[in-house]
Amino acid sequence: MADLGGRVSIAGGGPPVRVTVVTTLPDRRLLLVHAHPDDESIGTGSTMAHYAATGAHVTLVTCTLGEEGEIHVPELAQLVAAEADQLGGYRIGELAAACAALGVTDHRFLGGAGRYRDSGMMGLATNEHPRAFWQADLDEAAGHLLEIMREVRPQVMITYDDNGFYGHPDHIQAHRVAMRAVELAAAEGIAPAKVYWTAMPRSVLDAGLNAFTEASDNPFAGIDSVDDLPFGTPDPEIAARIDATDQHAAKEAAMRAHATQIPATSWLYSIAGNFGAEFMGVEYFTLAVGDKGPGNGPYGWEDDLFAGLSLDVPDRSPVAAAGLR
Repeated sequence: MADLGGRVSIAGGGPPVRVTVVTTLPDRRLLLVHAHPDDESIGTGSTMAHYAATGAHVTLVTCTLGEEGEIHVPELAQLVAAEADQLGGYRIGELAAACAALGVTDHRFLGGAGRYRDSGMMGLATNEHPRAFWQADLDEAAGHLLEIMREVRPQVMITYDDNGFYGHPDHIQAHRVAMRAVELAAAEGIAPAKVYWTAMPRSVLDAGLNAFTEASDNPFAGIDSVDDLPFGTPDPEIAARIDATDQHAAKEAAMRAHATQIPATSWLYSIAGNFGAEFMGVEYFTLAVGDKGPGNGPYGWEDDLFAGLSLDVPDRSPVAAAGLR
């Protein structure tokens, strides 16, 4: 390989491939751990765009290629896992376009692209695939994430709760891997000071139930109460509300980049049409690790994930990066 200033040339020819090389570290560094391409845009897109736009270093780690996803673009239907099994490779391009829309330039696949495979929904035979992320060795997978932590030194990390927000095996495994990596990083003195889990306040869900009662594309059809949903956090347990309404267009553009997974007729866009920037631009989190910073409102919700932190740029010498200080 030859150093090409941020590119590597592969022996045997072919065009150089651009890779992420972090040579400088801003004061604020945010790491997100998501299961599949599109999860980042739907769940945390506005937050990512907000921090990228304000100069923070945003690192996205995606654990699988999303090979088991459905395909909503008819002309690409044969890419599905049961046929050509090429959807994962196609989704790499969709994710790159989504990150570009969000202004995120540092994206990695856990262990490299294709190291772990989409496990499919809970209980399916795909859970047993030998490369399924659900089957991943926890310490090995966490070790891949630890390597990224050593390089980037994030003060804040975002992932899912222990139910993966809604019970998907890859989301649950992403939670387990991320939290194990935090334990390993703590042993080296480089753990994030704060770890957040994605969340949705019950009050927001309740408002959605009411608003969509008569809608033809009601995503809550058949659900009478937020108690019937597999997610929903009591408002007092929410730690942070990130108002990035100025980034709602970036989030929508990122979601549209995932065209194989999110059809143009999706109820997500219907909600956006009804509630606009409020739906697309506001995201919520619980705090799993660290101390809550100053907040606002009746529950003291933070409006900045870095609230209360003393920020610094770490020593990234080879010795420090190896966790030997």
